[in-house]
Amino acid sequence: MRKKNSSIPIKTMTDAFSSGIIIAKASFDEQDLLNLDDARRSHRDDYHSFFLLENGTTEIEIDFQQYTIPPYSILYIHPHQVHRIVAMKKVGGSFLGINSEHINPEYLQLLEEMTPLKPLRLSEEIFSILETSVSLCITLSDRKQKQLHQSLLKDSCNTLIGLLTSMYLEGAIPVDKLSRSEIITKAFKASLQRDFLAIKRPAAYAMRLNISTPYLNECVKDVTGYPVSYHIQQRIILEAKRLLYHSDKSVKEIADALGFEDYPYFSRLFSKVTGMSALSFRNKNRD
Repeated sequence: MRKKNSSIPIKTMTDAFSSGIIIAKASFDEQDLLNLDDARRSHRDDYHSFFLLENGTTEIEIDFQQYTIPPYSILYIHPHQVHRIVAMKKVGGSFLGINSEHINPEYLQLLEEMTPLKPLRLSEEIFSILETSVSLCITLSDRKQKQLHQSLLKDSCNTLIGLLTSMYLEGAIPVDKLSRSEIITKAFKASLQRDFLAIKRPAAYAMRLNISTPYLNECVKDVTGYPVSYHIQQRIILEAKRLLYHSDKSVKEIADALGFEDYPYFSRLFSKVTGMSALSFRNKNRD
């Protein structure tokens, strides 16, 4: 299923993966790629994507940069990154797709700070450790009727994400190699992470960074494809989703906790951003 945003397609998780987590092993060749129209066209995903390439080679384009990915490589793609598969040759590997609200907040913040990331090649020994973690995730994913299924699946996938993130931390891009727009965007995201409960206006973040609001908007949109207001809303809604999922607070109490004095406005914002009411989200994810 796809929805559009400024003419760039956005792939969403289908109803079959309403849990917000996809974990699987797969293999593809050149002929399979011809049938994967969505993957061959430039698009964004509304979830975080992690790839572990065990064999074969893949050519992928991410934000106009083309990469050839060899065996024993990992790749992380952030939801705001535009990407497409260019070519594949006898590819085998694993894939994890996961929504922001299911990612450990510490790992999520690190991924936000490190993005954009390039494919990373690992030793066969290190890669085998990741494959063991993937196998556990897949086993737990298949045990849908068992008690604590969702919690166990989420925790095991976060272990995998923690391992992948630690690999990337060793090779993160130095700040002095980033463009001006990337530096400003990272500074904005760090400020947003700290202050989203208190500050909800783009102008206030621009003031913190000592730049104009239009320039902040230009930099953030250039790097992510979305304006500052989008990121503010997404961070607020992510916290709302976490509280709806992990706490028994009423929707009004959650609105108060997030700094909204106008409860009806918060309800409208949640529905606008997610396509469902706050209570519908809670009921859907607690079934």
